[in-house]
Amino acid sequence: MDSVSGSTSAALAEKQESKMKICRAEYRSVSRFIEHLRPTRQCMDTLKTQFPHLPPSTLLSIFSQEYQKRMKRSFARHHAPDVVSGYYQRYRSEAQTRPTDPVLLELANQVDLSPALLARVILECFLQECEPSVPASRPVLNNMLREPYLIPDLLLAKHVEQCTVNDCCYGPLVDCIKHAIGLEHEDILRDKLRERNLSFLDENQLRAKGYDKTPDIILEVPIAVDGQIVHWIESKASFGDDHSHQTYLNEQFWSYCNRFGPGLVIYWYGFISDLDCQRERGIVLKDDFPSDIVTLCHGPPRVEPEAIQLSCRTLLS
Repeated sequence: MDSVSGSTSAALAEKQESKMKICRAEYRSVSRFIEHLRPTRQCMDTLKTQFPHLPPSTLLSIFSQEYQKRMKRSFARHHAPDVVSGYYQRYRSEAQTRPTDPVLLELANQVDLSPALLARVILECFLQECEPSVPASRPVLNNMLREPYLIPDLLLAKHVEQCTVNDCCYGPLVDCIKHAIGLEHEDILRDKLRERNLSFLDENQLRAKGYDKTPDIILEVPIAVDGQIVHWIESKASFGDDHSHQTYLNEQFWSYCNRFGPGLVIYWYGFISDLDCQRERGIVLKDDFPSDIVTLCHGPPRVEPEAIQLSCRTLLS
C-alpha cells in the first residue's frame, strides 16, 4: 500500500507507546470487562482507568475487535424485519417529540447496537419509505453515510452524523482512520528497513511485477530474527487475538509461507503471547520492528521472490 502524509515522528512515538503483548489470562480479563461497554468516547476513558498499564491504542484495538464480534453475534436479531420496523417507528416518534436531542444515538445505546450500524438501518428504512418501489442501493447508502448532507431529511442527516462521529468501531469515519493508520505503520516499517540498509520490494512493487496476494514486504535477501530466517514481513496495525490471528493464518500467512518461505508478522498494538507458537512452521510474531536482526549478507544482487528461498539455503550451507 502507499504511505500517507503526516507526522512520522508522531507515528513513531505512538508505536513505541502502543507495543504490548499480553498473556491469555489478562486478555480474557480485558475482554470480559468489555462485554457491557458501548462504543463511545466515554468507554475508552473507562478502559484506561481500569487497565492503566496497557497502552490506550492497544485497549482500543482490543475493544474494537471484541465489539465487532458482539455485533456479528447479534446481527440476525437486530435485522429481523419486525425489529427493524420497530426501530424505525421509535426513531420517527422520538425525533418528532425531541428534534434537538441525539435520539438516534440514544436508541443505539438502548438496544445495544452500533450507532453507525443503526444509522444505516434507519437510513435504509427512510429511503425505502420515500421510494417503496426502488430498494436503496449499497453505493447510495454508503455515500449518504459518508456525506450526511446528501440525505433529503435534514433532521435525519444530523442524527446520522451524530451516530457516525460518536461510533469508535464502525462507520465511514472509523474506516478512514483505520486505513490511514494501516498505511502509516507500513510507512514506519519501510523507514525501519531503509535505516538498516535492507533491500526489499513492497506491495506496490510486487503488484507491478504481476504478483497478487502478497505480504507488505519481501526481503530481497533474508534476515534472521531470534535465530529464525525471515523472507517476508507483514504489518498489522491492530492487536493480534485468537480470532483475527487464525483468520490471517488461513487467508494470508500460510499462503505467504508456501510461496516465499518463513516470515515475520508485526502486530504493532500487541498480541496474545501464546500465539507466537508457529516459529517452527515459519511464522514469527513481534509487537515492534525487531532490534536484534542479523543481516545474512550485504550488497546482494537483485533477486525475484521465487529465488529467495534458494538464496537462503545457499547462504546457510
